[in-house]
Amino acid sequence: MKYVLSLFLILPLGAMAQAAKKDDAHVKQDVAAHRTIAAAHEAAAKCLESGKLEKECHAALAKACGNLAIGKTCGMRHRH
Repeated sequence: MKYVLSLFLILPLGAMAQAAKKDDAHVKQDVAAHRTIAAAHEAAAKCLESGKLEKECHAALAKACGNLAIGKTCGMRHRH
């Protein structure tokens, strides 16, 4: 009986550990995506500061972001 009881207590812990590993990978992907988006926005700001046309800078921004963000001007929200 104690064996069965301890098995019921240990199994969920293993599942939680696996879920944490998956969450860690997801968090790392999110961090990388946010950094890429932020770098693209910084480059767009520098582009605008240089006097280039907004249309030109937004086109470069959209290209730099790829499919990471929502919207054609690379919104700071990322896709889930």
